[in-house]
Amino acid sequence: MSIGETLASERERAGLTLTQVSLRTRIRETVVRAIEHDDFSPCGGNFYARGHIRSIARVIGIDPEPLVQEYDETHGGAPQPVSAVAAFEPEASVPLRERRSPNWTAAMALALVLVVGYGIFQVVSGGGGEHHAAQQVAGTPEAPKPSTPPPTATPSPSATPHKGVQIKLKARRSTWVDVRGDKGRSLFSGTLSAGDARGWSARKVISVVIGNGGGVRVIVNGRDIGSPGANGNVLTLKFTPSDPKPQDTQSA
Repeated sequence: MSIGETLASERERAGLTLTQVSLRTRIRETVVRAIEHDDFSPCGGNFYARGHIRSIARVIGIDPEPLVQEYDETHGGAPQPVSAVAAFEPEASVPLRERRSPNWTAAMALALVLVVGYGIFQVVSGGGGEHHAAQQVAGTPEAPKPSTPPPTATPSPSATPHKGVQIKLKARRSTWVDVRGDKGRSLFSGTLSAGDARGWSARKVISVVIGNGGGVRVIVNGRDIGSPGANGNVLTLKFTPSDPKPQDTQSA
């Protein structure tokens, strides 16, 4: 029995209609119907197809992992992790400039000129200093001029990045989310029910895929940026310790 046939059969056994599954998973009814006919093209890619399979399976009360594994086997396998060396290795080698040996003769000549110039400056400035001191002793002492300390710049609080990055999701409606931290490490993958509030943290970056952009409120590093999208929109977001930017804030 194929993936779509299994989902359709178990949905009917659970006594649910396509419309009810669509409302509970926030997946369009046309997409659910296509999946039950083993047509995954409306999902928008393998990543979202796996997420839709998991959401539908949980709603109808079956284990999603065997179906996801079967999907991977029939669609090229699960995505393989990419090492940091492979991700940042340049495709073409960058030619390095040939290092030239230092010109020690020119360096020594320049040093000699600086030493001679400094000696002349000391002789000239020393005589002028003695003359100025004699004038001050013979005449009225000069009053010391008050010195004003230079103003110190106060750093703006908003310019100081947080130590790490923290996000919190508050679900207004039942919404599927996938949260990943540094190096793509999975922090959470599943459905948040209406009223749920979950938080996660990482050192450098957090990536979030939200199945329904209008179904959650997002709080980044202590600042509420509201709902990031409209109802039914699938969004992929990424946050760092310097977020949120001023333009990230959405209306409630």
